[in-house]
Amino acid sequence: MVPALDRDAVPRLVVKVGSALLVDADGNVRRAWLETLVADIADRVALGQQIAIVSSGAIALGARRLKLPKGGRASLEDAQAAAATGQIALSQCWAELLAAHGLTAAQMLVTLDDLEDRRRYLNASATLHRLIGLGVVPVINENDSVATAEIRFGDNDRLAARIAQAAGAQGVVLLSDVDGLFTSDPARDPKAQRIDRVGRIDAAIIAMAGGGTSSGMGSGGMASKIEAAQIAASAGVDLVIVSGLHDHPLARLAQGGCGTLFVADGSTRAKKAWLAGRLTVKGSVHVDAGAVKALKGGASLLPAGAKSIEGKFARGDVISIIGPDGVAIARGLSEYDSADAERIAGKRSDALAAVLGYSPRAALIHRDHMVML
Repeated sequence: MVPALDRDAVPRLVVKVGSALLVDADGNVRRAWLETLVADIADRVALGQQIAIVSSGAIALGARRLKLPKGGRASLEDAQAAAATGQIALSQCWAELLAAHGLTAAQMLVTLDDLEDRRRYLNASATLHRLIGLGVVPVINENDSVATAEIRFGDNDRLAARIAQAAGAQGVVLLSDVDGLFTSDPARDPKAQRIDRVGRIDAAIIAMAGGGTSSGMGSGGMASKIEAAQIAASAGVDLVIVSGLHDHPLARLAQGGCGTLFVADGSTRAKKAWLAGRLTVKGSVHVDAGAVKALKGGASLLPAGAKSIEGKFARGDVISIIGPDGVAIARGLSEYDSADAERIAGKRSDALAAVLGYSPRAALIHRDHMVML
């Protein structure tokens, strides 16, 4: 049994479906294939597994109906119009097919800010938990009708990982037009080998990620799937990349179908999972080797360990902690705004009051508001 499809180990599962699987080259829903996937989902629900769906396809569907060039991606305005039009058709299709199995669908459209802002994240999480608890199957997509280039996920792979966090899921299945992660591009290298299991996402794994999708229809690619796996792993969620080019893809996976499993590196408290999964930060603090060692040992970041500050941020904003090699090692909530952080960087704790003119907080970032990457 594939871990993600083990109902006891993964009572709540997120299934992401890419545009290339949902929509054909003419911009029509691949309804016959989708019926087999929905049948698989109904079977999982009947076994007691709770399912949430992250569904692409709105832009591709809307572009056909509006007769827009380049699949609706010629401009931001075209993409937004296509998404607004296609989302209705997409949601209707999911609702009809799930209803045929006695399942109720619910639509949720989210933006990057909904999952980056702590308060809005908690609101989205509460909605997901309530829907799933009521036996409803949420169908989630990015709200591309209002999202812009600066405030959007840009692909549903990373969205699926963030939704898994918000929904309290234990597993994610990314159904795509690829069989998993390969050592090199299998279309160009006949010696390319699929990686069955990844325990740690390091530089070598990241280097294996190539360019865009093979279909050219979606916005993701292997790089976005690796990022999704990193987000999922930080929250203790297993993630599987598997081909959806066959009928009944979940049943096929359960019967031993091939794919790549990214094993989570352990459970993380909800707040820290949210921090690790953030795609945007307000600034950064560069630290010395001594601070890196202390942080890895579980300490808070003290001002003395900070070498320099970048960006403009307020107290409570999420900032990155950068090691001497230029690589981000942690994220956390800053206890100071950027102006005061710059003033106390490198200072010992007993000197902070004199520098600031008020009684200081001991840490620049407290360990309870920090997560190692």
